[in-house]
Amino acid sequence: MDNAVRARDAARSALDDVEPADLRGAIDDRLADASMLPAVLTLVCARAVAPDEATTPGVVERAVGVQLIYEGLALTRRLVAEEPWANGNGAPEGDIVADLQILAADVLVSRGFYLLATTEAADRAVSVIRAFGRDQTTRAEGYERELEADVCALAGAAGATVGGDAAPGPLVDHLERLGRGFGGRLPPVDNALDSATSDRVAALAAGDLPADVDSESDRLARSTGDT
Repeated sequence: MDNAVRARDAARSALDDVEPADLRGAIDDRLADASMLPAVLTLVCARAVAPDEATTPGVVERAVGVQLIYEGLALTRRLVAEEPWANGNGAPEGDIVADLQILAADVLVSRGFYLLATTEAADRAVSVIRAFGRDQTTRAEGYERELEADVCALAGAAGATVGGDAAPGPLVDHLERLGRGFGGRLPPVDNALDSATSDRVAALAAGDLPADVDSESDRLARSTGDT
């Protein structure tokens, strides 16, 4: 079973107790189509620092926590942009769907943070959520890309701290640039993490590459004007 499949199955299992069934269905629909990149990045970094622990339930929970926080915040961002209540033309069915979506977003973020609350990444998770709220309020230039940057960095921190040490600064910087380069929408895992990119992330997590390495994400960031 590959990392993306494992993460998707684990994310669904983490929400098995959500009720009512319509709400759980809305969440499951969201996860069915989601890019599992945040969870997979977490697992890649965890394997780099603690290969014997990378598939343990505790590490998989970290990966799921990062994934759920991203899904909840990304769904909230979409709802803010689309304002489905305003576009429903007064149709009760449209309002119900919109209400389910905002409840789903809340559940996703809450459960994701619960899974990270006792880990070394808890403080960073709080910072990601706060930054998201600030960005949605101010909508400063480039805010659309910041969620992906923050969540990729959170994934690195959640995975790289499995071994007990702080996440290396170069890893966090690298993942922020990688996430920002996606332009506000995470691609499928296979499109974002080829073997070379995955190896580079793992090396940075393990502290095996210098801070100024000219990585693919650096080039991507430069090409989109983010440096």
